[in-house]
Amino acid sequence: MLYEIYRIISILFDIYFYMIIIYTLMSWLPNLRESFIGELLAKLVEPYLSPFRRIIPPIFGMLDISPIVALFVLQFAMQGLLFIISMAFGA
Repeated sequence: MLYEIYRIISILFDIYFYMIIIYTLMSWLPNLRESFIGELLAKLVEPYLSPFRRIIPPIFGMLDISPIVALFVLQFAMQGLLFIISMAFGA
């Protein structure tokens, strides 16, 4: 049972991880962000990315590294959640 919980959590975090990557890459082609998928991704990803953008200013005024930091934090959160679950179930 614990393996299934791990797997579901990993899949959900992976999906969100790739959503952030796709949304970030869409910034290279601004017209894509105006599409239905771009707007949907914006609604799902921007609430997570916006605190990082407020804390981390763009480098040279144009290179935004906040999505990279956000992805690292997301990975740490996933590992932490999996650790907490393993401790709660005593595995």
